[in-house]
Order: sequence, then structure tokens, then C-alpha cells
Amino acid sequence: MSKLLKVDSELKTKVDAFRAQITSEAEHLVASFFPQKLLELDSFLKEPILNVTDLKEIHAELNFKVPEPILFTNSHDGLDLNAKKRKLEDGLGDENCQGGNKVVVLPEGMMKSNAQLVALIERVKPEIRTLIEKCNTVKMWVLLLIPRIEDGNNFGVSIQEETVAELRQVEGDAASYLDQISRYYITRAKLVSKIAKYPHVEDYRMTVTEIDEKEYISLKIIVSELRNQYVTLHDMILKNIEKIKKPRSCNSEALY
Repeated sequence: MSKLLKVDSELKTKVDAFRAQITSEAEHLVASFFPQKLLELDSFLKEPILNVTDLKEIHAELNFKVPEPILFTNSHDGLDLNAKKRKLEDGLGDENCQGGNKVVVLPEGMMKSNAQLVALIERVKPEIRTLIEKCNTVKMWVLLLIPRIEDGNNFGVSIQEETVAELRQVEGDAASYLDQISRYYITRAKLVSKIAKYPHVEDYRMTVTEIDEKEYISLKIIVSELRNQYVTLHDMILKNIEKIKKPRSCNSEALY
């Protein structure tokens, strides 16, 4: 190889050290970290926070006071009311308006998120990030074990490629879980804004509770999927560890 491509010896030493570090870390992940993590997540699934029987327990109070209806007795007052309403919708004539935009004033100054779901999300997100990072390390290890391209005897290489594909799939699924959490916050914020604007519409309030219940169920499913992915990866790699580490046999027999 030195005749075809000149490689700096110092850089080669550093690259070899990096490969050795990746190998050591990945083998530890497969042998110890993955089984330990699947047991931790299985225990997490049995905790009371993920086993709420009545979903009403996770509902958050919406601190919006419904204003009293305005009554008017003659058409003149009705015309004045409609004119005032148009001004408010245009952002004019409202003492709580700044720069032409309506400002909703809440009793406590801010509409808070669902505290129980936020606490649960803050526990689940690190688990998602951990799975992504560890899968990336193991994937790099398997990729570095793939031998040079040759004709024939590629069954072991195909096993390595299948393992890499599975690790990439797990990474993609875990990333989608983070997207799902972001969409929950955005969707809930829009609904809460609708309640602030239309406090008399009960359906908006009901939708917020439905969104919270759906997110709670989704978070429990995510934890279950994280556990299952650790189980699957651990089992798959152990069953094929021989072909993953040595995809090609060193003893080639001549055919006559």
C-alpha cells in the first residue's frame, strides 16, 4: 500500500489508535451496556409514572377565565358593539395592544405546560439521545470491520451490511421520537393560543386534554420501543458476532 499511496506514519498511528478505541468501546457496548440498558428501561416501564390507570390524572388545569357574555337591548348598542369588535380584531382601540398586535393578559402572567408530561419527557429524551449515540459508535465499529472488496466469499460481508442497516434504522427511529416530542409542544401551544383567543369554545379545551393523553401514551410506547431496540441489537450482534468480526475465512480451499 505504501507504494500506491504515501501515508504519514504519525497520522496512521493516530488513526490506528482511534480504531482501537472504537473497537474497545463498541465491544463494551454490545457485551455490557446494551443488556444493562434494556433492564433499566424495562424497570422504567414498571414505574407508577408510566402506569397511570386513569388518564385524568395527567390533565393540566387551563387557567383561562371565561369572560361574562355582553348583553345589549337595542340595535344602536349592537352596532356600537360590532364596530368595537372589528377594531379589536384589527388590533386597534385595545388598551392591551402594542404596536397593533393584540396581547392576551393571563391571571398568572404565563400559561404553563403540563408539568407531569414535561417531567416525563425530560426523563425520556436523554434515553433517546443515548441510544442514537451508542448506535452510531457500534455502527462505526462494524463499518471499520468490513474488509476490502473482493470477488466471492461475501456472505460475512452481507451480514455486516445488514447489521449496519439495522443500526441506521434504529438511529432514524430514535430521531423521529425527538421530532414527535417537538410536534407535541408546537401543537399544544397552538391550541392553548386558540383557547386564549376563543375562551368560550369548549372543544379547544377538550382537544388539549386529548393531546396530553395521546402524548402520554406515545411516551410509554417510546420507552417500550427503546427497550426493544436494545434487546434486538444485542441479540442480533451476539448471534452473528463471528461473521461480524471475521467476515471472511482465512482458510481458502482450492477447487479442482
